[in-house]
Amino acid sequence: MNYNVRGENIEVTPAIREYVEKKISKLERYFTEAPDAKVNVNLRFNPDKTSKVEVTIPLQNLVLRAEETNTDMYAGIDLISDKLERQIRKHKTKVNRKFREKGVEPFQLTTNTTTEVHDDDDLELVRTKRFDLKPMDSEEAILQMNMLGHSFFVFTNSDTNRTNVVYKRKDGRYGLIEAQ
Repeated sequence: MNYNVRGENIEVTPAIREYVEKKISKLERYFTEAPDAKVNVNLRFNPDKTSKVEVTIPLQNLVLRAEETNTDMYAGIDLISDKLERQIRKHKTKVNRKFREKGVEPFQLTTNTTTEVHDDDDLELVRTKRFDLKPMDSEEAILQMNMLGHSFFVFTNSDTNRTNVVYKRKDGRYGLIEAQ
C-alpha cells in the first residue's frame, strides 16, 4: 500500500508516519493479494487540544473510511486501525455468506480507485469524483453506504442492470430509488 500522510496544524514526523504505516499495514492480512491501494491519512490537531485522524482507502469493491477524535494522536491511530479492521471483517463476512448461499465464488478484496460526489447547500459544486458502478444487490449497496458513512449510495442493480440509489431515511430505515 502507498501512504499519503498529511498533517493540518501538526508536523508529520517520521515517528508518526512510521506508526501510521505500521498500524494500517496490519490490515493487509485480510487481502488475498497485497493491495496496491493509496492510503490517504489526514492528521489534524485542533485548537481545543484534540487530534482528529481520518483514513480513506479506496479499493475496487469498497472504500474503507474511518475517522476518530482523541486527545492523544497515537491512541486515535490505534482506534482508526481497529475501526477499519472491523469494517473489513464485517464486509467480508456478509458478502462471503451471500456468495456461499448463491453457490458463487467468495468475494476477494482487490484494488482500484473510486470517487464520490459532494456538493454544498449554496449549490456551488465544490468537488467532483468519479467511480465505476459495480453490479450488486440493494443489501450489498446498503453495506457499502454504511461503511462509507454516507447517507446514500449509487450502484448498478445486478437484477435489473439499471442505476439505483439506496439511502438512509430519517426513521433509520433504508429507501431505494430505481431509475426507469
